[in-house]
Amino acid sequence: MTRSTRLLRRWFAVGSVSWAVALPAATFASAQLHPPAPLYLFALSIYATGSVVCHQLPARSFFVWGRQMPVCARCVGIYVGAAIAVVMFRSARSASRRLQPTLFLAVLPTAATLVFEWTTGITPANWIRAAAGVVLGAAVAALVMDRLAADPEVN
Repeated sequence: MTRSTRLLRRWFAVGSVSWAVALPAATFASAQLHPPAPLYLFALSIYATGSVVCHQLPARSFFVWGRQMPVCARCVGIYVGAAIAVVMFRSARSASRRLQPTLFLAVLPTAATLVFEWTTGITPANWIRAAAGVVLGAAVAALVMDRLAADPEVN
């Protein structure tokens, strides 16, 4: 693995975990009555970023400390799943042949919730949407980490 690939892999892992931690931290910060300016700016930046990557519909979001989280329940699941996967990822050898079918299977729970919602008009519970997202986020992060771990001279 080249030095730049190793660095990219590390940044992906740090970014995944940091974002997953930032979501509840920003929710907590936004629940403070008079937060200090740095805390307020932190929460504002996380919610603003969340608005770019997510629809942020209140009915589809978790509420913690009396505040809506910066992203919906499905997105929370995806980001938490990705963080879990990068923390647990230990493969020194390429496993992408095994991970690609796994990624297809990991899409199925999220796809099932979407098809159910679109065909019935009933929104699944937020915990179901989040659980489906965890599977997808973990599979995608594992595949990214695996591809970054693959040594281009071996493949």
